[in-house]
Amino acid sequence: MAPIGAVVSSPSPIKKSEDEEKELRRRNEELERELRKSREREERMKQELQRTSERLRVAEEAEERLCSQLGELEAETLVQAREYHARIVSLMDQLSQAHELIQTSSVSPPLKSY
Repeated sequence: MAPIGAVVSSPSPIKKSEDEEKELRRRNEELERELRKSREREERMKQELQRTSERLRVAEEAEERLCSQLGELEAETLVQAREYHARIVSLMDQLSQAHELIQTSSVSPPLKSY
């Protein structure tokens, strides 16, 4: 006769299979949640990238306008500087002529003695 001993109960294959299935379902749900969060994060990042790209485009257009305006101002400044210089030269010529006129008029011919 076989000895009667304590029977060690091991989980039945059906119970083990059900536990594995529950664990797989739980893990699958967890992975699906992570995937959803990841997709939402990706969508937010795409939107942020689009907003940043739009701001960059606007900034580049503004930079082009400012560079154009700066070029126009530089050209205008150069014209004004040349006009100012020409005016100074003209005034110097007038002053020189006036100075010569004063010198020639102040020099009187020598007096003749009789």
